[in-house]
Amino acid sequence: MSEAIKKQINYTVVCVNEFARKKALHPRAAFLYLYNYKGLDFLKENYDVEHTLSLDDAIEDLEIICKNNGGVLE
Repeated sequence: MSEAIKKQINYTVVCVNEFARKKALHPRAAFLYLYNYKGLDFLKENYDVEHTLSLDDAIEDLEIICKNNGGVLE
């Protein structure tokens, strides 16, 4: 596995865990939510830009993407 892919996977794990913490979800529930509402697809497709932003900005982007794809979390 290339170093670039490892970095992308690590970044995704950090985002899922931070999303879970912010939304008071179990990490598995956060992963499933982000998977079902296209948040993980967004991170994969936009990694080059997203990983340069703050973690708070990335989580906010995930919230917007998931909401736009039918996700409902407060």
